[in-house]
Amino acid sequence: MSSDSRTSIYEILDERFRTGRCTNGDERLERLYEDCRWAEGPVYLPAWRQLIWSDIPNDRMLRWDEPTGTVGVFRSPAGHSNGNTLDLEGRLISCEQGNRRVTRTEHDGSLTVLADRFAGKRLNSPNDAAVKSDGSIWFSDPDFGITSDYEGYRAESEIGARNVYRIDPSTGAVTLVADGFGGPNGLVFSLDERQLYVSDTRAGHIRVFDVREDGTLSDGKVFAEAPDEESRFDNIRFDDEGRLWAAAMFGGVHCYDPDGTLIGRLRVPEAVSNIAFGGPKNNRMFLTATTTLYSLVMSVTGAPRIRRAG
Repeated sequence: MSSDSRTSIYEILDERFRTGRCTNGDERLERLYEDCRWAEGPVYLPAWRQLIWSDIPNDRMLRWDEPTGTVGVFRSPAGHSNGNTLDLEGRLISCEQGNRRVTRTEHDGSLTVLADRFAGKRLNSPNDAAVKSDGSIWFSDPDFGITSDYEGYRAESEIGARNVYRIDPSTGAVTLVADGFGGPNGLVFSLDERQLYVSDTRAGHIRVFDVREDGTLSDGKVFAEAPDEESRFDNIRFDDEGRLWAAAMFGGVHCYDPDGTLIGRLRVPEAVSNIAFGGPKNNRMFLTATTTLYSLVMSVTGAPRIRRAG
């Protein structure tokens, strides 16, 4: 089937989407699991060839095994966890909306709380996290988990704002690095870690900040605006050529050239919440979309996993 077909998963908006070999992969989505209530937070574990993701309203984390295709419960209850990532030692970092904290799953399965407060006040509902090569953990803290009992527990915000924070790898101190968001959501470092990209779901755009040597950020600027009301940005990921891929709810998955141009989209039949690259070649995109976990083996490769600096 041609990628120009009306039924193709690939929607070409700029020739760079074609010439960049973004459309040469699978022509259909593979449905891996479809019994979630609202799925988010996929992260691929290379050592185990497994994918872990969150089913937030059902308060559980699920695990898909790549060699066998089987799915089982990884953790339940799970603190209404949302975003997940890996630290430099391959340990699972999870943003628990219901428990209003960021945790680390140790190699023995025990949990360590990394952050649950800022300036003595409880966090709102941590959403997504990114790890830098110096070991610091950066996370977004919107209020999605406290506005109702659906994805957490209804409560008033103690902080009174929706921010992005940094956890110091040596001291564990939590510092404010960016504010002024309507609903900060997905975040990811550029390949050289000189910039941090943050999606703001409520504002309908993705902002980019310069990362200073002292761990602080510039004021930031808008990198991309949502092209329509259906394309509400959630999490974001880079491929190894610097293109930014954004989960955009009913807008599918958007692909942005490094200059900020929307060059193409992946059409998905459900609202896409999150994406992650994985698989043995890191060229399999996993998509959580409403009730379903999908995958797509692609002709592009995800950004390399972060390595420890030095």
